[in-house]
Amino acid sequence: MSSLSRRRFLGVAAAGTAAFLGSAGPSSAGAKEGPGPKVALIHTTDLYRPHIDPDDHFDLATAFALAAGGRFELLAVMIDHPPAGAAVDPDVQAVAQLSRISGLAVPVLTGTRRRLSPEEASLPEHREDAAGVRALLEVLRASTRPVFISIVGSTRDVALAGRLEPKLFAAKCAGILLNAGSGTPDKIKAARLEYNVNLDPVSYAAIFDLPCRLYWLPCFEVAPGGGVPFASGEYGTYYRFLQRDLFSRLSPRLQNYFSFMLKQGDSDRAHQSEADALRPSWLRTLEAPPDRALLERQGALYRNMWSTAGFFQAAGMTVSTTGLTIGRSEAAQVYTFDPIRVTCGADGITEWSDDPRSRDRFIFHIRQRDNYPAAMTAALIELLSGL
Repeated sequence: MSSLSRRRFLGVAAAGTAAFLGSAGPSSAGAKEGPGPKVALIHTTDLYRPHIDPDDHFDLATAFALAAGGRFELLAVMIDHPPAGAAVDPDVQAVAQLSRISGLAVPVLTGTRRRLSPEEASLPEHREDAAGVRALLEVLRASTRPVFISIVGSTRDVALAGRLEPKLFAAKCAGILLNAGSGTPDKIKAARLEYNVNLDPVSYAAIFDLPCRLYWLPCFEVAPGGGVPFASGEYGTYYRFLQRDLFSRLSPRLQNYFSFMLKQGDSDRAHQSEADALRPSWLRTLEAPPDRALLERQGALYRNMWSTAGFFQAAGMTVSTTGLTIGRSEAAQVYTFDPIRVTCGADGITEWSDDPRSRDRFIFHIRQRDNYPAAMTAALIELLSGL
């Protein structure tokens, strides 16, 4: 199948998604399906301002671009509560900017400060802290379409939601897209916990027990540590690209979206002015001429990425050597999701093995390691250049 042009991508029929759901996603119990996309997405993310890692803003743009192209309905963005001691806030401005660019109206929810049991979440003293999780459940309940839930940060809020209402998850959740962990089948190597797992290992383990399909996208095959650098692996989603290769293809407003985020981070600290420190209006910045000097500086830097494949999975798409494609029957695809048997302990350590009979647990698997980074970069550029 040939790669999608911008026009073809935005106007493509929903047949690819329908075929995908026939083999990989449950229908929404009792719900009447309306016109439009066949599935929906709730995106949960550690999206902060100032950013801790800019990859979350690239992921958010990916979700909006796919939703704007009609590949799924973006129901909500849920942002993790900032870690203790971090001088950051949930980046509601980034969601506002992409809503402005795309024409979509997407609500923002915020997560819990600490892990709560279902019993604790029901107590009056925790009502405010658990409000975002209960709002997530209401969004899930109200959807007329099967809902994917992507996790690109802490697993805490989705784990609590699933424990509060497992029957709702069984009825409405088309799948969890879990972007976390190490893909090694070696238990000893898996004990080196990846960053997202280490945020809350107990909640991470709980995700594997939810009563819905799980698409596990480990960030690495073996998590870095002890001076070990980031590296690609057969069962890890990590890839990177030179930012100028993407920035040069974007619309001025999307360039401004990324500039607005990057100028307030550590990598551009030396160039910040007093006016930058005051955080100018997200709307005025969006509508201003692009900051060419900043784009040139940041364009010379590499961007680490992990979560792109999960969004394509929810959209009924994949990446092949010829580009971003609909469906998953093409032999040239650079990755697959393989059926597995998997367990995870409260310590966050996973053990898994291949299981061709599995119908509800899958692991990301790179099939073309030499082609994977370039193919993922090309697919991301193709997608975001159309927003």
